[in-house]
Amino acid sequence: MNLPWHLYFMALLYILAGFNHFRSPRLYIKIIPPYFSNPKLLNYLSGFTEIILGICLCLPFLSKFASWGIIALLIAVFPANLYMYKNNDASLGLSKRLRLLRLPLQLALIFWAYLYT
Repeated sequence: MNLPWHLYFMALLYILAGFNHFRSPRLYIKIIPPYFSNPKLLNYLSGFTEIILGICLCLPFLSKFASWGIIALLIAVFPANLYMYKNNDASLGLSKRLRLLRLPLQLALIFWAYLYT
């Protein structure tokens, strides 16, 4: 079974984003809400998960499971996006409007992953 090129593109985005968690951890740690303990560990776990799921998207026998995993991951990290929107200290220099646009973008990414389930 051949996978569509846009699935490989999505996989590449998640793999690159995952590696970025290790390259620039402070960016991600800053947006993790304070009610979560051990933000450093959560950052590394989410980055590792993005890399693994991105790789699994490229494997036809795992791509459907990986798509569900991406959906679960996007739901799990949504509190960080909401925290980033609400708190200027976690804004990473983005305007309030751009931070607001990130919220429905998360839904679009969930829908994109759902297309491959």
